[in-house]
Amino acid sequence: MAGRRTTDPGFGFPPGADEDTPMFVISVAAQLSGLHAQTLRSYDRLGLVSPGRTPAGGRRYSLRDIALLREVQRLSQEEGVNLAGIKRIIDLENEVDALRAKVQELAEEVAAAHVAAEQAAAQIHASYRRDLVPVRQETALVVWKPNRKKR
Repeated sequence: MAGRRTTDPGFGFPPGADEDTPMFVISVAAQLSGLHAQTLRSYDRLGLVSPGRTPAGGRRYSLRDIALLREVQRLSQEEGVNLAGIKRIIDLENEVDALRAKVQELAEEVAAAHVAAEQAAAQIHASYRRDLVPVRQETALVVWKPNRKKR
């Protein structure tokens, strides 16, 4: 649902807008979602869909909100899930999306730390070359024979 589906409105967005931009008044959102405006108000009160608000308090729905309204309707009518169950599903999916984003963020941090560690190791290895003392390239064989004391 939220965060996973891309909505394709079939038209371009205004400059600076995307599928999360609140732009539809409640009557248009009701028409686009196939629901009654009063149903949208109820869903808002229940916390199923939280549209944006104008400074005067009017609701403004985004394309993502409309897709979510359609999903709520589908779960209710086709799957027989009650509104409390739908709210729980939405909350869990939002939590999963947040956790996926956190995992991605942490994976990027680990990758950056790995690169930094490799660079630090390379710098340390490069510094060894400056500290090495030249050694003559002679080969010698030394045989050691300890003195054995006879008893």
